[in-house]
Amino acid sequence: MNFQSIVDQVPDYKAFLTVDELDESSRKLAEEYPDIVTVFEAGQSREGHTILGIKIGNGPKNALCFACPHPNEPIGAMTLEYFSRALAENDELREGLGFTWYLIKCIDPDGVRLNENWFKGPFNVYTYTKNYYRPIGYEQVEWTFPIDYKELHFHKPLPETEALMKLIQETKPDFMYSLHNAGFGGTYWYLSQDLPEVYDSLRNSAVKQEIPLNLGEPEEPFITKFSPAIFKTMNIGDAYDFTEKFTGEAPNFKNGTSSSDYASTVTNCITLLTELPYFFDSRIEDMSESDMTRQEAILKNVELSKAHFSRLDELLNEVRTFVTNKNPFVKLVEEVIQYVRDGSEAKVKWAESNPEFEKPATIAEVFDNLYAAKFYNGLYLGLTVRTCEYEIERLQEQETRDETAVRTLKETHEKAEKFLKDYCDALESELDYSFIPIQKLVRIQVESGLIVANYIGDGSLASL
Repeated sequence: MNFQSIVDQVPDYKAFLTVDELDESSRKLAEEYPDIVTVFEAGQSREGHTILGIKIGNGPKNALCFACPHPNEPIGAMTLEYFSRALAENDELREGLGFTWYLIKCIDPDGVRLNENWFKGPFNVYTYTKNYYRPIGYEQVEWTFPIDYKELHFHKPLPETEALMKLIQETKPDFMYSLHNAGFGGTYWYLSQDLPEVYDSLRNSAVKQEIPLNLGEPEEPFITKFSPAIFKTMNIGDAYDFTEKFTGEAPNFKNGTSSSDYASTVTNCITLLTELPYFFDSRIEDMSESDMTRQEAILKNVELSKAHFSRLDELLNEVRTFVTNKNPFVKLVEEVIQYVRDGSEAKVKWAESNPEFEKPATIAEVFDNLYAAKFYNGLYLGLTVRTCEYEIERLQEQETRDETAVRTLKETHEKAEKFLKDYCDALESELDYSFIPIQKLVRIQVESGLIVANYIGDGSLASL
């Protein structure tokens, strides 16, 4: 079956849809195609927002796709926005794939709402960083599935996670697509099983859209690499073992495991993740040698991160007394400050223990360690600014308020905001980046999903 026309027909989206816009679109689709599309309530968010699911088709195999498991990652929502309509409108596509599809465009509506201020642009480093939100690990849908591993016992899934667990248990999917995206870099994929037959096709889906492959460092040092830009899906056990090995102690993890890991305990399921960047710099795919060793690049990365998070720690020290437990922005910053403080030694030992790291680093590896890392570190600075804004707004709504707290928070906010602007200005000068059109990113996610779904469906590669 030729899917190229499906990929080609992705609209030229100019902005990301909000939660309300996604919900309205899902209900409209069900009204247009009542015999094919069913909208159902998959669950309720922590703030009481209905999580809408869509059921399309009646194939013999089941597929479960869900977007926004991390609420700062809305590319997947646009992918399901397009793909749900394509399935409803195209009988040949729906029947040819042979699946019953269960789609959730937004599994974390509460978190997504806290990102919506950058959804309509302008799409630059400052706007994204200033309006970015991501929850702490134990409040992330993707990382709150139950697990018992060595000394780690997690059994506090979020309501949103429970909605997914229920769907996984009921549908026992043959194919699961957890729709993620990165912020900066290139395209890469995670698969729960080693499927060499699909790797060239997956990589080609990005090449056709002229989006680079991420050939630098993997997200975490313990990740298994199947093939260039293709990795084994992460689970909490791998992270646990790595930390234990290089620190000599059992890690104090507070979150659970991943959706892929959980699904593997319920059914024989192939899980796919397609990671995509918003921003592109050509150095991310430059495999030529740099003038640094990989070890030097990693150690410099550790040094820069320690200095950055030490500064964030100092800023928060000024206002911690006034930060309330309900503040959604501070928790992840605090966690990462602690993670960098505790985990830097393990990363240094890892880098110094591998003779391979004494070889010259590629430009891509240096870019990952020094520049992409600086971009990601900046996001926690944005969260620090929002931490202050949240408390200032809270206090200003009170009839009687602590003026000392307001004054201190405003002073720290002003300092942090200047730090943020200067930081983003520096990144603008250090990076030669462009914002990637949403259409191209959706095309890659759609095509990647079709490649793997078709392979699962009949053991062949999609004709693309």
